[in-house]
Amino acid sequence: MRLFTKPATENLPGVIAFFIIIATAKEAILPGFKPIPPNPIKIFSNGFLVLNGNKFPNLFIVSYLYIKLCHYLEINPPMKRSEFLQKSSALLAGSLFMPSLYGNQAYTKKPLGVQLFTLFGKIDQDVKGNLQKLADLGYTEIESAFGFKPGFYGLSGPDFMSMQKDLGLKWVSHHVFGAPLKPRPGFDASRMPKMLNLKNDTNELVDTVAAAGVNYLVCANIPIETKAEVAEAVEILTKAGQAAKKAGLTFCYHNHDAEFKMIEGQRAFDVFSNEIPADLMKFELDLGWVSKAGEDPVALFAKQPGRFPLCHLKDFDAEFKNIVPVGTGIINYKRILDASAKGGLQHFFVEHDMPKDAFESLGIAKKNLDAIL
Repeated sequence: MRLFTKPATENLPGVIAFFIIIATAKEAILPGFKPIPPNPIKIFSNGFLVLNGNKFPNLFIVSYLYIKLCHYLEINPPMKRSEFLQKSSALLAGSLFMPSLYGNQAYTKKPLGVQLFTLFGKIDQDVKGNLQKLADLGYTEIESAFGFKPGFYGLSGPDFMSMQKDLGLKWVSHHVFGAPLKPRPGFDASRMPKMLNLKNDTNELVDTVAAAGVNYLVCANIPIETKAEVAEAVEILTKAGQAAKKAGLTFCYHNHDAEFKMIEGQRAFDVFSNEIPADLMKFELDLGWVSKAGEDPVALFAKQPGRFPLCHLKDFDAEFKNIVPVGTGIINYKRILDASAKGGLQHFFVEHDMPKDAFESLGIAKKNLDAIL
């Protein structure tokens, strides 16, 4: 396991200084310290330590493991508090290395997840192996979608949930269709399993997702090309929101850019916002598609504060023609994410539709988002 994102030799002075401080502080600051039994401890390769059900960043791993080592070896440096303070202040120079030790950790301040549509066509081939790769990159949350196998990539809801927990991941939300799937031109839908949708299968979808232990049910898309379709969508989404609320789920709608186009004198996003109560439906704001539509996400946050618990992080080139890894395109994510609390954002999912190399794109996105989330 790698504790730091940089080579150990690069951080060695800071690490040594930190170890000395911890060693001398053990009795001075933590008198009567008793180590926690090792059974509830689990360290994941994505750089987190899980202790008694709580997660700690990997800087904590260094201090905790060192103190445990001292205890097991019965090393008890005799030092008074005043002596500790005097000696630790002399090590101030070593603390200059701490920003590189701490600031480049492979985690963000906010939970960062992946929408598994990014791995469409790949996730089904090796579900556990691909989820492990996401954990290795430092992602901690998952949003599922459809695949080439029935259920959740060939697994039942409880089994898929159990697999993710074993890998240190949190399964937060699941995407479903609002109406029967209309395949894109050239897409062979015959390879797909039966696709349930909210128009025809609301109760079954709600029950399946609730039984899996997922908190959010998300409508990925729904026909909105005419005023009549928008009106029907309001009925379908309202019914789904009612069923989800009754089952203890939070129901959300995921946008593309089409929701912001004027159709017969109205925009679907405005109709949904005004006609569907916020307690029945919130939004998973796709920040990439919103930006492509020419909308300002920050303005949407201000207009409907707290109605956006989920979001998709997606980036485009300067012409908004091609999707690119997050942080390499035209969207100013720092400005948007700095205002995210106003919108009520709690979960952040990176999504790259049909990338050439999904894990390369996700790795780039993770590195860029670590600097601003």
